[in-house]
Amino acid sequence: MAKVLYLYGGWPGHYPYEVAAWMLNLLKELDYVVEESTDIFTLDRDLTSYDLIIIGWNNAVTTETLTSSQENHLLKAIESGTGLVGIHGAGAAFRSSLRYHWVLGGSFVEHPAGEAYPKPYMVNMIDSSHPVTQGVSDFEVRSEQYYMEVDPNIHVLAETTFDGDPMPWLKGHKSPVAWVRNWGDGRVFYHSIGHDTNNLSDPNIRLLTKQGIAWATRKQN
Repeated sequence: MAKVLYLYGGWPGHYPYEVAAWMLNLLKELDYVVEESTDIFTLDRDLTSYDLIIIGWNNAVTTETLTSSQENHLLKAIESGTGLVGIHGAGAAFRSSLRYHWVLGGSFVEHPAGEAYPKPYMVNMIDSSHPVTQGVSDFEVRSEQYYMEVDPNIHVLAETTFDGDPMPWLKGHKSPVAWVRNWGDGRVFYHSIGHDTNNLSDPNIRLLTKQGIAWATRKQN
């Protein structure tokens, strides 16, 4: 069975413990062995024995960062084949850690409609042939709509389009919602949904997340 380290917690405004309960249910369905941690110093050790690391950490300030030791251990594990998964606040976590966002593939910039505002927006699949998105249909979310800065070398799976409210100059602009990438021998999956649990019962979101987790997990011999 796959061995997972699930790091979550931090700023309570992203409901990390409620979202964690949802995520842990998905991991149970996948029959994964999970080690839970709410302490970022968990990353200050050899992480190469894990098949997957899930980041559910949420920052309160933009200056929060990982230490060089934590960055080194995390990237070493991923390069050796450990998968990395992040959702929503993982794209805003450790904002001062350039290497973390390099391997993740992107970074949160803003939610134009406002923080915690339940903005209705569509998530559109742009690659339905990938193992992560097979069977996933376009769906509506009512939550924070993330504007992301991303690495041009990620493989975008789904995106959203801004309607220009309240910033008319953004009308028609798009931002990735879900992507994958390879890093060394490891695989990385991220999506920006999950401010709270209100949208997570949608079967498309469940399937997208579950298949993303399975894809990113180190292949078992």
